[in-house]
Amino acid sequence: MFEHLQNKLSEALHILKGHDRITKINIASSLKEIGRALIDADVNYKIVRNFIRKVQEKSIGKKVLTSLNPKQLIIKIVYDELVSLMGEKSVEMNLSNNPSVILICGLQGSGKTSFSSKLAFFLKKKNKYPLLVAADIYRPAAVDQLKLIAEKVNIPVFSLESKNVIEIVDQSILYASKKKRNVIIIDTAGRLAIDQIMMEEIKKINQLSKPDEVLFVVDAMTGQDAINTAQSFSKVLNFNGIVITKLDGDSRGGVAITMSSVVKKPIKFISNGEKIEDLEVFHPERIANRILGMGDIVSLVEKVQEQFDEKKTKKIYQKISKNRFDFNDLLEQIQQIKKIGNIKNIISMIPGINNYFSFSGNQKDSLKKIEAIIDSMTPYERNHPKIITDMSIKRKRKISKGSGTTLNDIDLFFKQFHDMNKIMKKIHAHSGKKIVKDFIYQMINKKNNI
Repeated sequence: MFEHLQNKLSEALHILKGHDRITKINIASSLKEIGRALIDADVNYKIVRNFIRKVQEKSIGKKVLTSLNPKQLIIKIVYDELVSLMGEKSVEMNLSNNPSVILICGLQGSGKTSFSSKLAFFLKKKNKYPLLVAADIYRPAAVDQLKLIAEKVNIPVFSLESKNVIEIVDQSILYASKKKRNVIIIDTAGRLAIDQIMMEEIKKINQLSKPDEVLFVVDAMTGQDAINTAQSFSKVLNFNGIVITKLDGDSRGGVAITMSSVVKKPIKFISNGEKIEDLEVFHPERIANRILGMGDIVSLVEKVQEQFDEKKTKKIYQKISKNRFDFNDLLEQIQQIKKIGNIKNIISMIPGINNYFSFSGNQKDSLKKIEAIIDSMTPYERNHPKIITDMSIKRKRKISKGSGTTLNDIDLFFKQFHDMNKIMKKIHAHSGKKIVKDFIYQMINKKNNI
């Protein structure tokens, strides 16, 4: 997710490295490459032109603080503009009613059924009692697909043999009330905005169910077409949120960057994998961090906390605060990360770690490399990471040989561990919501320092 754009932006910003001030000349080349990177990411040309203009206006003549260099300042400006473009902040769903109704709509093949299941699972973890409604009576096996996924996570599905979708929705609301389900998620059939019959049907469903949330699902792989479709659909049905699916298969990310500003609707969720856990609330500031290669520590902590019980989490945090986080702890974290979901997406949340890992091959192999390095250490070395600074070349060679890695791999890994340890301590000392801003200047130069 965003790998292509992340790499291109890194190259564009690297042009400014070594300069002691910003001028029209040295920023011109960098801005030109930033523009190309955004266009390659399938961002609309007009939006790119406006984006570059704003960055240029805010950077030329800007006084550079003594703690920053021109590259860092430009990254801060690009970060702010990306956040602004994507919607400033996350927008929560309105689930105040009992039951609350969520209507899911979109094109056929956009991932509505998978998203409906993921959303139900997401809400269940938030102590809600969701009911899935199989209202797609046209696609073969649509009902069976929904039941199959929901059954695995013990979420009820309401369906009828009837071919009258209005009847299905009407009965589902009564059923939810009877069974004390406080969230109703209606999975509807795919439809085009130009199909008048199908659009009339969704409008009737909307009128009958009186949804608290109408979410429009788009496939990230369709690029600008997804944005055009959302615009057309919004003219017929006034949805109040967007869901972007299949982001794990789109390394460009243009849809996520521009959808909200063009359609004038907030992105509420992104789906980035096939597992039912692979659903995230959309946070513009966190996504901007990922795009700029600075990771997403806040989301990572949230996901890890879902896997760890309170006692284990407290133990880890205590070790971090006392500067006692060691290689055994890292190994335990990796094993938990592998359970969370899409490894590629989870690892990308760790600031600077993409410098060490390449995900062009098997994602699991990257984690296996770390595990092999740690397993090749002695128990004393695993428990005392501070000794790595004084570790002899002879000892490093033994670890390298035992893990099947190079000496360069070992040195890079030790540096990454040192960097991650510092970041973990910052997490303990700062509130989660402030982490992005607090770390912005510390993280921005990582890509080219390693």
